[in-house]
Amino acid sequence: MPSISLKAVEKWYGEVQVIKGVDLEIEEGEFVIFVGPSGCGKSTLLRMIAGLEETSRGQIMIGDRDATAEPPSKRGLAMVFQSYALYPHMSVRDNVGFPLKSAGLPATEIAEKVDEAARALKLGEYLDRRPKDLSGGQRQRVAIGRSIVRDPTAFLFDEPLSNLDAALRVEMRYEIAKLHQTLATTMIYVTHDQVEAMTLADRIVVLEAGRVVQVGSPRELYENPSNLFVAQFIGSPRMNVMPLGSTSVSKAPATATHVGIRPEHITLVAEGDGHVGGKVDVLEYLGADTFVVMDCGEAGQVTVRVTGDSDLSPGDAAGLSFGPGLTRFFDTAGLAVR
Repeated sequence: MPSISLKAVEKWYGEVQVIKGVDLEIEEGEFVIFVGPSGCGKSTLLRMIAGLEETSRGQIMIGDRDATAEPPSKRGLAMVFQSYALYPHMSVRDNVGFPLKSAGLPATEIAEKVDEAARALKLGEYLDRRPKDLSGGQRQRVAIGRSIVRDPTAFLFDEPLSNLDAALRVEMRYEIAKLHQTLATTMIYVTHDQVEAMTLADRIVVLEAGRVVQVGSPRELYENPSNLFVAQFIGSPRMNVMPLGSTSVSKAPATATHVGIRPEHITLVAEGDGHVGGKVDVLEYLGADTFVVMDCGEAGQVTVRVTGDSDLSPGDAAGLSFGPGLTRFFDTAGLAVR
């Protein structure tokens, strides 16, 4: 039995439809991430699962019960927001235990659950501090701890790391991944950051304009995108896409109009060789890697990933050779064809 199941779920605001018939099954213990551009409906869909947004049509099942019309308090879910929303006058211990105190649990049980959450999140030494004495990452761990003590059916995360700096985001990604391994509880996570999606998710749900366009593991989406939108949304740098006629690629499907190739699957060869030629436009040095942005004329701008010690310079001419079996093809509608 899936932990959470969405059946033909829709959301309307008056005459405007923002969620358009979403069908999705999330297995118990799975880590699922919703990604997509701003305005695609990912946060709205999460809030519908939580009960914070009314479901206009369709059905939301939690376990074997219909939760579509249930209020948030009855769904057994825990939500973690961008904002930590901690009580500034309370200690970490009291912040974490507040939901249990509100529910009227005995003090000894509250203390046990708070200590257990603190161990899982490495908060033990901070329990007597107040939020103002914590870093951003520590505050976010407190907010997560407040959810853990409720022993929820699933955790819902709405861009929880967006307020943190780059170093803390990396640290908290690790903490959340370890937390999922420890708790083995269903997690649904919304982010616009595809690095978070690729590194954390068991499965990624890609949304565009209120519709699910592809669901799969990070590897499935990266290696076999179902359309041009997914191909160029997943991956950094994104997949290079060129008109088929601007390259010398052969053995393409009859309906293909465009060819796609990831930057790391291109080799720079002598000018005049390879599948397309170009000149170095910009070099982006990142240490271990350098991204070489090539001007390839009719084929457009093509990014190639090379080692960081490359001696290329702007203006250098080269051929681009595509790795065998690593190209992907798309038709006029942008759909993948094989």
